[in-house]
Amino acid sequence: MQLFGRLLEGDMDILMGYEKVPVEITDAAFIATGANKQQQIAVVSDPGNGILGMAFMLTEEELLSADKYEPLGYKRILVTLQSGIQAWIYVQG
Repeated sequence: MQLFGRLLEGDMDILMGYEKVPVEITDAAFIATGANKQQQIAVVSDPGNGILGMAFMLTEEELLSADKYEPLGYKRILVTLQSGIQAWIYVQG
């Protein structure tokens, strides 16, 4: 609600071949938003691993807002979820 100004719609899906690992954010501007320094990030893993999560439907404008929100050192990449849907995720890079 705070970032997009609306309740997002989405569906549960799985990102196969990735796992979540903890990371400490050092970007002062990101931390100033009230975000926790300790976050989780998706990293390439064994093909049998997967991350269960929500795939949200965003407009192009909302996606650009998400890009601005992410801390320094993150990039957006396109992946294919277990359902076959393509989705953007943020990874270190």
